[in-house]
Amino acid sequence: MATDARVADGGPGPALHTTTFRLSYADTDPAGILYYAAWFPWMERMQSEWFWLNGLRQDELKERHGFWTVTAHTACDYLEAVGLFDEIRIELRLGSVGRRSFEMLHRMVRTSDGKVVARARIRIVAVSPEQTSVGIPDLLRQHLDAWAQGARSLTPIEATEATA
Repeated sequence: MATDARVADGGPGPALHTTTFRLSYADTDPAGILYYAAWFPWMERMQSEWFWLNGLRQDELKERHGFWTVTAHTACDYLEAVGLFDEIRIELRLGSVGRRSFEMLHRMVRTSDGKVVARARIRIVAVSPEQTSVGIPDLLRQHLDAWAQGARSLTPIEATEATA
């Protein structure tokens, strides 16, 4: 059975988080065109910052909450060429949420013309300190549920109170 392998666009709703940056020489190949793998560090930065802003410091999850997260799968569709010094806005949205994993969707937009130049999906799995997959812990599930309902963030105080 054939399925459409293209990455979901993330829907029309507001992004959970955005960041804007200008592509530098380090992001491009010798011809000045974006190197295909350059999107992945930007997406990781975006997710790490988003989790941090919501009180879910990835460097503390295992010690403080008994779980951590790992990337299990990535996919990226490259839709338009971008090059040196293009300004890009990355928008982060929540994708599907399962029992043990969830997806973060990224949309990359060239700010000069508003064109979506790439979109990506990253599947993240919750794991135990022993590195086996586990059900999404309650703390993380509360955040995912809030994000799915349109909340842009839970403050760290709200998250702490919810787990107390």
